[in-house]
Amino acid sequence: MSLTDPVDVALERALAKRPAGWVPPGPKPRGYAERPDLIPGNDEDLSFLTGDFRIFQRKDGHRWSLDDFATALVAIEEARAHGHVARALDMGCGIGSVLLMVAWAQPEARLVGLEAQDLSASLARRSIAFDGVDDRVEVRSGDLRDDALVPEGAVFDLITGTPPYIPLGHGIVSDKVQRGPCCFETRGGIEDYALAAAKRLAPGGIFVACAGAKPEGRTLGAAEAVGLVVRRHVEFIPREGKATLFTVTAMGRRGEAHPPARFERFVVRDARCELTEEMHAARATMGLPPLDRRGG
Repeated sequence: MSLTDPVDVALERALAKRPAGWVPPGPKPRGYAERPDLIPGNDEDLSFLTGDFRIFQRKDGHRWSLDDFATALVAIEEARAHGHVARALDMGCGIGSVLLMVAWAQPEARLVGLEAQDLSASLARRSIAFDGVDDRVEVRSGDLRDDALVPEGAVFDLITGTPPYIPLGHGIVSDKVQRGPCCFETRGGIEDYALAAAKRLAPGGIFVACAGAKPEGRTLGAAEAVGLVVRRHVEFIPREGKATLFTVTAMGRRGEAHPPARFERFVVRDARCELTEEMHAARATMGLPPLDRRGG
């Protein structure tokens, strides 16, 4: 792969799957811009994320998935309902998937990501540069529980987080690159994310977090403990008839005016394993190409 011809086979295959005449919505990436560090290595993919934005991922490491998509979807919908997001924060941003999806949808916002794993933070920074948003999006290395990561005392209109789901002692922590801290609560769980968000949330701001479905009520309890109230709680179900896989909850400060809390179900695939109409609509919201309604 050369700097003058950086399109690889995977990219050509992805482009070939796009429907004829479909134009990706949203801002366009800058691309390689003659930077060798923005060409994926042999152990990396440069995958489509949303619209034409792309993301660096390790082939053997943590990769963006449905919970990132769902968190960003709810955050983007809530942000649009909010009316104006000047500053956004993604806590534990990992490789930058939620951070970049929100940046794609909120082109006027300034965004900060906090990430403790240096490898993940480095991948996120390269994706930010490739997508051309490094003038308004940054990643800060460190533990999201450390108040010194936001020394200016900034508050944010929108805060997102995808905490790990599994408490330590409830399984074997993977020794594969990135994966252990992405699944296990090595630096805290939803309670720590909620506390950090409550400290940094602007008046009228929204905190959107993903969490495991079990134990039930953990997210709601975490919110209550730090003075947050539920605006919207969505159970994501991978296939009709299956149990809830995870939840995404939008929260605001107690004592502020909020619409009545909404409790919803989002089913990704129907009983025939075909994408539901709500998933097709979500893909459109997130700048993904339409798929044949006869299957996903």
